[in-house]
Amino acid sequence: MTSSYLQQIVQRLAEHEPLLLPPWNGAQAAVAFILREGRQGAEALLIERAIRDGDPWSGNIGFPGGRIEPEDGSLKETAQRETREEIGLDLSPWREVGRLSDISGAHLPVQVACFVYLITGNPPLLFSDEVKEAFWVPLADLADPQRRITAKIRFCDRSVTTPALILPQHDKPLLWGMTYRMVSEFLEIAGTGEATATE
Repeated sequence: MTSSYLQQIVQRLAEHEPLLLPPWNGAQAAVAFILREGRQGAEALLIERAIRDGDPWSGNIGFPGGRIEPEDGSLKETAQRETREEIGLDLSPWREVGRLSDISGAHLPVQVACFVYLITGNPPLLFSDEVKEAFWVPLADLADPQRRITAKIRFCDRSVTTPALILPQHDKPLLWGMTYRMVSEFLEIAGTGEATATE
């Protein structure tokens, strides 16, 4: 059963007009922001990327997704294919409830599209060698202002000072970068004050 808060999110996403960037010749990618109703209310699915040489996002927290391939008919298909390949979850039967604004990388030349899906239950996940783990995080925790900090992050052999979020899973890295920006836009659309409401 979908809570009234999740239903409200779906409605607000339907009314949201994302800012879509014009096509360009650089790298393009797409990710899936996956929602469900969990035991602690509305939740989002995050992944922890495996440590891999040559991967600038190695070990980071993010959403399933990746770069567009020639066989992809659209960025939405990219998000679905990458989610299937990375965590074994087929999103095609599930409802796409909206899209966030496209973003450009602050440190790497890439444009990323984000598609929001609503699923139910606890489907089994099968990780590729690119993913260490996937886990659900209550939206209430993502919206908690006490979890917002400014941190120094090592990225591409340099140190950057950036906004970040402390996850409730204490063994996880900080959430930062493009994922942080997407989560922030999503919470602005959803209405962060209601994320802590009990249903």
